[in-house]
This record gives sequence, structure tokens and C-alpha cells, in this order.
Amino acid sequence: RRTAVSLIVQKFGGSSVADAESIKRVAKRIVATRTAGNQVVVAVSAMGDTTDELIDLAHQVTPLPDPREMDMLLTTGERISMALLAMAIRSMGHDARSFTGSQAGMITDARHGAARIVDVTPVRVQEALDEGAIAIVAGFQGFNRDSRDITTLGRGGSDTTAVALAAALGADVCEIYTDVDGVFTADPRVVKKARKVDRVTAEEMLELAAAGAKVLHIRAVEFARRHGVTLHVRSSFTPHEGTWVVSGTEGETMEEPIITGVAGDLSEAKITVVGVPDTPGMAADIFTIVAETGANIDMIVQNVSTAATSRTDISFTLPKADGEKVLTALKATQPTLGFEALAYDDQIGKLSVVGGGMRTSAGVSAQLFTTLKNAGINMEMISTSEIRISVVIRADLLNDAVRAVHTAFGLDGDTDAVVYAGTGR
Repeated sequence: RRTAVSLIVQKFGGSSVADAESIKRVAKRIVATRTAGNQVVVAVSAMGDTTDELIDLAHQVTPLPDPREMDMLLTTGERISMALLAMAIRSMGHDARSFTGSQAGMITDARHGAARIVDVTPVRVQEALDEGAIAIVAGFQGFNRDSRDITTLGRGGSDTTAVALAAALGADVCEIYTDVDGVFTADPRVVKKARKVDRVTAEEMLELAAAGAKVLHIRAVEFARRHGVTLHVRSSFTPHEGTWVVSGTEGETMEEPIITGVAGDLSEAKITVVGVPDTPGMAADIFTIVAETGANIDMIVQNVSTAATSRTDISFTLPKADGEKVLTALKATQPTLGFEALAYDDQIGKLSVVGGGMRTSAGVSAQLFTTLKNAGINMEMISTSEIRISVVIRADLLNDAVRAVHTAFGLDGDTDAVVYAGTGR
């Protein structure tokens, strides 16, 4: 009688494989999973700060690195860690085979630096599993069939690699290993008393990831929800159970807290289009131009037009990395659109509270706004969804605001949270 074998996909981030000793510790973790009778596929990130160092090196060579060559450069980081990890596992007496993203069948579109997965054909990974080996896959990277070029998936891409492999292989669970014990009610580097959440719905996790929580990448959560992949976020430094990201239907059986977590984000900037003629179609024209740059817009506010001028101001937030190209595109159309000026502000912070219980609980907005008022913090923009409220404030006040709001909603724990490698990822 055959015993069912579980297939587990494990992802280890840069802090988990930061040096040789860390790699050997991770290898022991993987081997323990294999010797427990499971098939194991591993997606691995570049070691420590390797990706940032490679980016810095490229910009020392040229201020505008070619996107294709940049992808060729950056994918070397994961190739180093995957090979070293396979070596460490082999030294423990277990078969391990490393694969690049292209070898693992990660097929993407042709966009360099932010490619999206269009297909996964993990033939060689499945062959390795069938032959009893542990498969180690370089995260963050793929291959475009038309151009035959190597591509990268953007920041957090190794999470997406792991989830895509789990979906394609029909894995029982995708374990995302970090240097914290799971998903917390706030960033434990900012809020010492943040508490680990045992379960969070995919919907809540999507909102937290979009709001700046760094423990899981938003594209990975989207992929997992769409393909029914079970996620388990846990620490690579301890054996403790982490946080399970559950489906909405499973989440509905639980008594949901009003607020699941508080997130802060310093990665966005604000652009204000000043003196826009208040005529039909102006907003459509402005945001069509923005869309053509490929920038993702987050929050939008349009002021009421003044009677004297029939003009209004439109403000929106977007990633800082996209700020310059959007400004350039809008300036080029100023004579046509007829707005008066552009204002750019990259010293903003976004604070968000997220929780499924907000659907049935009144007064969350009032409590949030009162807390910020008592802390002397002014709100510049407000955005809401069914389970999230986000506000834009000054960047230098963000951490204080997160701590104040975390306490106000009763989320503080009794002990300090532990960040084992200091990054919270």
C-alpha cells in the first residue's frame, strides 16, 4: 500500500542565505523536510544585499544601464545562491539539482526588469523530483520565448517564482521563509510590540502587501489566490509555525479581528497637476498619459474647482521610481492640456489599517483620524476600500504614526517581536 507523499515548495529570501553558514543552515532545513518523506522544490533569492550591490555596480559603469544587460547582470545573484545551496545539500548526502528560471520553465513576457509570468513548464523540475532529487530553482527570473532573452520579475520576484512553481506542480503548500516568525500586525522593526498573526485571509494579505508590508510580495499573493495555492509564511531561523494565508471562504469561518494589521510605506511620491481646466475628459487625458509610461497609480484626489477660475488641482501617488518619467511625460503635454504647473513631492508616507472586520464595525475611520489628530499628524490624502483605510502623511512622521495607531487599535503584544537577521524579510 503506497503512502501519499506531500510536495512542498519552499522559498528562502536573501537574509536566509546571506552567507555560507546561513546557506548550510537552510540546507539542513530542506534536508529535514526531504527526510520526513516529502518531495521538495526550493526557490531561492540572491545572497543578502547582492542584488542592491549589483545595481550599484551597474550605475558606477553607466548612469543608464541597458535593461537587457541589467537583467543578465542581476540574475547572476540567484545563480550563485542556488548553486551553493545545491552543493551544501549534496554534502549532506542528498541529491540536489539547481536550475535557472529558464531551465525551470518560467516563461515570461518580454518586459525587462518587471516581467510577468505567462506560463510555467517545469519539465526538468518534475524529472528531478521523479528521480528523488531536491530541485533548487533560481527565483526572480524567467525567459521570453519570442526574444529568447533572460528576464527578471522585479522586486519580490522570488516569492512569485515559488508560488508559480507551487501552482504548476500542484504542491500541497508553498512555504515562504523569512527572518521573522510570520506576518505581524505591523513591521516588527518599527513596532517592537507587534504580534504575529496566526491566520490572515488572502484578501487582507493583498491589502497589506499593497500598503507596504514587505513580508510577502503582492504579485505572489495575487498568484496564490488566483490558483488556490496555500501559503505558509514562517521563519528560517526557528521551527515555529508561522502565518497561514487562507482563502476567503476559510476565513469566513473565523471570528475576524476588526484590524488585522497596520502598514507603512515610504516608497511612493505625490504629483499634483495644478490649475487643470475643469472640463469633461481632462482627468481621462491626464491619466492616459500616465498609463502610457507604465506607472501604477495608487491614490487620487481631485479638488473642487474654484468658481473664479473654473480650474482644479488633481493629486495622485505613484512609486518614486516612476516619478521622473511621469513628470517628463506630463510636461510634454502641458501646452495641449492647458494645466498651469506640476508639483512633485517625494517626502510622503502612506499609513494603512487593514482588517476584514471593518466590514461590520463602525467607527474605524473616526478612531484612526482621532489617533493621528492626538499625535499632531496632518493627513494630506485619504483612500479607502472595504477592508482598508490609507492616509498620506509626512514621511518623517510615518513610523511614529504607525506606532500610535497600532497601540490605539489594541494590537500591541506583551513581548517584543524578534527580527532574526535585521531585515524583516
